[in-house]
Amino acid sequence: MMRIAVTGSKGQVATSLIERGRPKAEIVALGRPAFDLTDRAAVLEALEAARPDVIVNAAAYTAVDKAESEETAALLVNGEGAGHVAEAAAWLGVPLLHLSTDYVFDGALDRPYREDDPTGPTGAYGRSKLAGERRVAERCENSVILRTAWVYSPFGANFVRTMLRLNETRDEVGVVADQRGNPTSALDIADALIAIAARMKADPSPGLWGVFHMTGSGEATWADLAESVFEEAAARGRRRTRVKRITTADYPTPARRPANSRLDNEKLARVYGVKLPEWRQSAAACCDRLLS
Repeated sequence: MMRIAVTGSKGQVATSLIERGRPKAEIVALGRPAFDLTDRAAVLEALEAARPDVIVNAAAYTAVDKAESEETAALLVNGEGAGHVAEAAAWLGVPLLHLSTDYVFDGALDRPYREDDPTGPTGAYGRSKLAGERRVAERCENSVILRTAWVYSPFGANFVRTMLRLNETRDEVGVVADQRGNPTSALDIADALIAIAARMKADPSPGLWGVFHMTGSGEATWADLAESVFEEAAARGRRRTRVKRITTADYPTPARRPANSRLDNEKLARVYGVKLPEWRQSAAACCDRLLS
C-alpha cells in the first residue's frame, strides 16, 4: 500500500486525505506541535521517520487578512517551511505534492488563469505562497505544485460551514457577488492527490513535474455559492435565507481579494487524466453531510 505523509494534520486537506485514503493509501499526518514547519531539522527528522512513498505539503499559514500585519510569520511558514519540506523530499528521494493558491495572481485577467500566466500577488498571503512555490521548484525537482482555490469541506473553518451557521439565525445575508472563482471540495482535492501520488510513485518521468491548477469544475461568485448552500438547507426543512448581493467595496477586508480567481484545469486533465467534479454537486454533498 502506498504510504503518504501529509503535513498539516488538522487542516481540511489533511483531514480529507485521512478519510479518503483507505484502501488505496496509508496516510501519515504530521502536525503541530510535534511537527514544526519552520524547523528545518525537525521537518527532515519527522518526514524520514514517516517513511513515505510520497509527501503532500498541505500545511500553511492561511489567515489571509492577518497576514497583512504578520507577513514575516506567513513567509516563514509558507515560504521557508515549504522549502524545508522540499529539501526533505529531495533528500529522501520521494515525490512531493505541494498545495498553493489562486492568490499568487492579481485577479485582473478576464479569463481563467493558466499555469504559465504571470504571477502578481496583491497581498502578503499570496506573496508568501509564491515564495513557497519558488522554493519547492528550486529544491525538489520531482515535485508537483497544485494551485487550488475557494476550498471548503465538512471539516474546519470554511465558507460553506459559515453560511450554514448563519442560516440558523439569519433571514438575509450580504454576500460578495463581484468576485468569481471555482469552489473546491477538500474531499475532491484528496481524491485527486491520491491519484496524482500513485502516478508519480509509479512514473518518475519529468513530464509529470511542474505547476498545475486543480479546482472544482465550473465557476461561481461567493453569492452563487451561498445561494446554493441556502437552497440545500431549505430543501431539508431549514430556514430559507436570502442572499443580498453586495460588492467587494461593501465588505472591506485588510487583504485585497482577487476579482478573478478562476483557474484553468486543462493541463491537469491532459497530463494526469484528473478532473474534479462540478462544484454544485460537491457542495450539495458537503451540505448533505453537515445537515444530516
